[in-house]
Amino acid sequence: MCQLESTKCIFLFCLGISIIMCSVIYLRTKMPAEEKTLHPTSCRQFASECRPFLPERVEYILNSHLQCSEMIRDLHFITRPLSQDEETYPLAFIVTVHKDLELFVRMLRGIYMPQNVYCIHIDAKAPQEYKVAIRRLVECFHNVFLSSRSETVTYAGFSRLQADLNCMKDLVKSKINWRKVVNLCGQDFPVMSNLELVQYMQSKEWRDKNMTPGVKQPESMRYRTQSHYHENVVLNIAQRMLGQKKAPPPHNLQIYFGTAYYALTRAFVDFVLDSPKAQDLLEWSKDTFSPDEHYWVTLNHIKEAPGSHADGGWEGAIRAIKWGDQEGTKHDGCRGHYVRNICIFGLKDLPWIINRNDMFANKFESNSYPEALDCLEQWHRNKVLKQATVPIEASWLLAKQVTSRNILSYNSTAGA
Repeated sequence: MCQLESTKCIFLFCLGISIIMCSVIYLRTKMPAEEKTLHPTSCRQFASECRPFLPERVEYILNSHLQCSEMIRDLHFITRPLSQDEETYPLAFIVTVHKDLELFVRMLRGIYMPQNVYCIHIDAKAPQEYKVAIRRLVECFHNVFLSSRSETVTYAGFSRLQADLNCMKDLVKSKINWRKVVNLCGQDFPVMSNLELVQYMQSKEWRDKNMTPGVKQPESMRYRTQSHYHENVVLNIAQRMLGQKKAPPPHNLQIYFGTAYYALTRAFVDFVLDSPKAQDLLEWSKDTFSPDEHYWVTLNHIKEAPGSHADGGWEGAIRAIKWGDQEGTKHDGCRGHYVRNICIFGLKDLPWIINRNDMFANKFESNSYPEALDCLEQWHRNKVLKQATVPIEASWLLAKQVTSRNILSYNSTAGA
């Protein structure tokens, strides 16, 4: 009983710290614009008491002689379903990664629940040490596995789409009766809790529907599918082959353009893997530019596809992304920096992310803006635990242990 009360105190203390940090961030962001700096304002006022815990990063996982149970404890993974709603609606996740082990571990523990299932695709060209570290971690979970086949992924190439398909083929063999599958990349981070994901996917709008935001392919995007492209592994990009025009899409399909991210029903995944129409579109897409941005959304507009959203557009709160060409219209600017027209989030981007409450946010880099990740992760875990209907275990807290003396000191200061 004493241990439970102590755990509650620690949780409430860190929840308070998280609220204070987010409030400070929000208020600062609402103030008149200041000169931008590459060094975000610190949010670690209470760093010694409330700091995300990832011991020794790569070295911990590679060199640790701990048992899996000890590693799971030390890395603060949640080990029990937090509600009956979540337990009875397991999700599948496809995660494609190639770098930044710390971000991957923190993202995985942010989305991990023991009732779900996770397929991890590691880029074949990733460093060997990186592959070994992820394999070492994955082996500690009954419901996390590496894809049976790895692709050498190139930017905007077919290999990125193939990586997801490899995981889908593995996931349909899983003993876990997952209901929907969501795909992530290694620079995503969750915003919704697992409970919120389950509730959102079971809402009236999406209960039996696939989520693939997108519209009929605009004229400005037709270059992607009207010419042949090949993957240049050396330059890591899909390059256009001059002077060669592609044949029209099979089955007289209308091509759509949208996001590469999705939430798909299990029946739709079976359709993707077994339908001749889906297979013909896949074959046609092999030499197009960024086929993952037309393949899923095009199939989801076929009326006979299970869970199709034939009249759908950009609906679906699937990602919080700041596009450079939308600055001033969809958002007020990137507080980090842009890479390929996408914002790498900084600390002052967090209020925008939290207020939108999309399923996930993209993109983060643990080395560029570590405090943005620190604060979002602490905020997210506190929300997850606050929604739990089971007793909270001490190892689920991301913060360091706090002594009663520290709590009393903080309370007396706050009450002054």
